[in-house]
Amino acid sequence: MENILVYSDSVSWGIIPGTRKRLPFSQRWPGVLESCLNRDGRKVRVIENCLNGRRTVWEDPFRAGRRAVDGLAQVIEMHSPLDCVLLMLGTNDFQDTHDNRAWMSAQGVAKLVSIIREAPTEPGMPVPQILIIAPLAIVDPKGMIGNKFTGAEQRCRGLPQELDNVSRDLNTLFLDANAWVKVSERDGVHLDEDQHEILGKVIGDFLVKSPVFDRKK
Repeated sequence: MENILVYSDSVSWGIIPGTRKRLPFSQRWPGVLESCLNRDGRKVRVIENCLNGRRTVWEDPFRAGRRAVDGLAQVIEMHSPLDCVLLMLGTNDFQDTHDNRAWMSAQGVAKLVSIIREAPTEPGMPVPQILIIAPLAIVDPKGMIGNKFTGAEQRCRGLPQELDNVSRDLNTLFLDANAWVKVSERDGVHLDEDQHEILGKVIGDFLVKSPVFDRKK
């Protein structure tokens, strides 16, 4: 059994745009990913740790426990051994409560990479591969989350390139979700169901060709 951890926010949690409801596991991208990876006879478990409003290193002034750095080492420890950790974070770094730009958010992701690699796992357990996934660019945020993301469309510009730079510097895997999917027109931040399906399949194809599975041949 190969274990993959998805450490992310509401986009991967599967919130249905314009609502507070959640897509079922089979329809959100981590579930699509698991199905795709197991289709060829593999035995892969995709573990979700996705929290609405999660930032990389910043506090949410209104809701506690949204810093991704807090408790990450213990999350890695509790789910080990892990073959790969998928990091898709940064969207909430651009909420209106923060004056962040792309470089700052990418440095937050870099901090997460270091925590994963230094996590206190049991002796002999492998350090997992890490895949940084650049989240979707925010486009015209509206509806019930519109106020929270005022100005985010401008602040998040350049994040994929900054995350690619971090990936190269830290020798992780990298994938830019913007190359295949787009945010929902209903809220400008989250994914519609058809986009979840596309993203799950894209990530599955990427992982199959990556060192995550190559090293086990």
